Amino acid sequence: MVKLILGNKGSGKTKRLIEMCNEATEKSKGNVVLIEKNNQLSYNITYKTRLVAADDYDIQGFDAFYGFISGMCASNYDITDIFIDSTLKIAGQDFDKLADFIGKLDTLSEKSNTNIVLTVSADKSALPESVAKYSID
Repeated sequence: MVKLILGNKGSGKTKRLIEMCNEATEKSKGNVVLIEKNNQLSYNITYKTRLVAADDYDIQGFDAFYGFISGMCASNYDITDIFIDSTLKIAGQDFDKLADFIGKLDTLSEKSNTNIVLTVSADKSALPESVAKYSID
């Protein structure tokens, strides 16, 4: 299942993501991964969560980002949850490509039985309906 935490900068998206991540880590019988642009959140998440800095892997665009995430799922069948902060900063600002990316993640989530939660710095009304439907309130 894919879920989006939407809102403009400073609206508390990252704080909510961290809370959800730490809660999932405590409940998970497998592995939880948090992908962020850099290593700023290392002191905010429990040590049991695998923190990945996207900048360390030179991810360029949504296709590369999808390949990166699907590679994680392929190499570790025990991943139960993936949390992604600053999605647009990592992969780009194109909302049409974001919609395609979210659709691919939804399929991947079902196939790998992995929950995926992303933060997107945008107002729900600015996003295509195919993306906005994944928003959690």
